[in-house]
Amino acid sequence: MVQVQVLGVALDAKQQHIVLLKPLFEHLGESRVLPIWIGEQEATSILIGASGAHAPRPLSHDLMKTLLDTLDAGVAEVEVQRIDGGTFYAAITLTGPAGRHVVDARPSDAIALAVRMGAPLFVADEVLEEAGIPGSLIDESAADDEAEDELAEFKKFIEGVDPEDFRG
Repeated sequence: MVQVQVLGVALDAKQQHIVLLKPLFEHLGESRVLPIWIGEQEATSILIGASGAHAPRPLSHDLMKTLLDTLDAGVAEVEVQRIDGGTFYAAITLTGPAGRHVVDARPSDAIALAVRMGAPLFVADEVLEEAGIPGSLIDESAADDEAEDELAEFKKFIEGVDPEDFRG
């Protein structure tokens, strides 16, 4: 397993969201970066969690964090364990009074929870080798700019939301 960090969230040529995971102790140009395609809501949640921002109402991953905190439990680690047919599989290792438990999760949900909990992220060596791309292909400043733009757009949307808009 290789410990990674969230490099950023970007859009591909088809405007689909990608979370980029980079080995923690390697320089970008010398490492492989793992792109994982994720949904728009998960991308927003990862951006909010990674930036330390807060939504006006808790998102699903905020709720998960609150539940774990309430139960005096935590996230020991998150692992992207394998890729099968283009689908990534992850696991969250939970710790608490009931002991240590490993639960299956989508990588996007696991990453969104990990960034909120301050838990370490790991990727299996085989996954990074199979699905990773050379870090030299990533423009780190572009990924950061895109993430900041998306977070700013989300904040602007939230500021203009009226609870009446959601009543049936």
